[in-house]
Amino acid sequence: MDKLWAMEVFARVMECGGFARAAESLNLANATVTASVRNLEKHLGVTLIQRNTRHLRLTEEGRLFLPRCLDILNAVSQAEADVQGSAADISGPLRVEAPFAIGQSLLGPALVELTRRHPGLAVSLTLTNEPHNLIERATDVALRMDRVEDADLVGRPIYEAHYVVCGAPAVVAAALAASPTPRELIPARCLGLLQGARQAPNPWIFTLGKDQVLVPPEGVLHFNNTESLIQAALRGAGLIYVLDIFVADLIDQGKLARLYPEWTTAVRTFYAVTVKTRYTAPKVRTFIDFLLEIFDARRRPPVRTMIPVGPGRRTKRPR
Repeated sequence: MDKLWAMEVFARVMECGGFARAAESLNLANATVTASVRNLEKHLGVTLIQRNTRHLRLTEEGRLFLPRCLDILNAVSQAEADVQGSAADISGPLRVEAPFAIGQSLLGPALVELTRRHPGLAVSLTLTNEPHNLIERATDVALRMDRVEDADLVGRPIYEAHYVVCGAPAVVAAALAASPTPRELIPARCLGLLQGARQAPNPWIFTLGKDQVLVPPEGVLHFNNTESLIQAALRGAGLIYVLDIFVADLIDQGKLARLYPEWTTAVRTFYAVTVKTRYTAPKVRTFIDFLLEIFDARRRPPVRTMIPVGPGRRTKRPR
């Protein structure tokens, strides 16, 4: 028996002054209301209502029970209102996790605007290149590159980034004069990005039709941090091969120039990842909408893009 429901029916009978009126107000059959009160009385082992064809009267036990029922039902209604009101607010703590490069260059500065729009929101941003367990860390949203680590997570494609070769304008001009295509590119001009435990920098990959060229960076500087790589390029130290999202503004401003735009390069996809749940909190939806706003919508992957799950594991469709 659903005790709370039976208590509500009992209270409604007394409020309406009859079983038939209570049944009408609850959109139930008369027999259902009568059976609910009888089951409640049977459960309690007492008679709550004395009734005949014309009158209802609470017994002594009914007079004791009714105000307690009303207190409980009011408390439940208030609890529901409090929770629903809180859930509807774009406020409270929001825990976000992101890779260092995207967090430092784009997300961190943009969060200032998010908190200005929603002053009740308190954002905690954790930067890491080693994905943490979202449930264990109580993380609301995480940004992942290329894949999600667990099939029980929900991933939404946010941005499809392409690598670009760029450098200070004078460096690019000199490189283009000596190396009109990636085939002639001198590795000593190239600064490398170290990833994970690799001691050698990642190779640069170029494709044009059926032609593919791999260039191993052999310049005098290598970093495991994209921002450091960009700063070195701005100072004329050499060419770099980085994701467009990190240098697009610098290229637009003329501080960096791009090389070989006609060649296709490797692609990395960013996902907003959440724990699978029936309801998504408004603050989480607002944050994901904000991500879509600050990333270039023209480069957003198709909504039905298959998402790789873990290294070498199956793929899943986004939600």
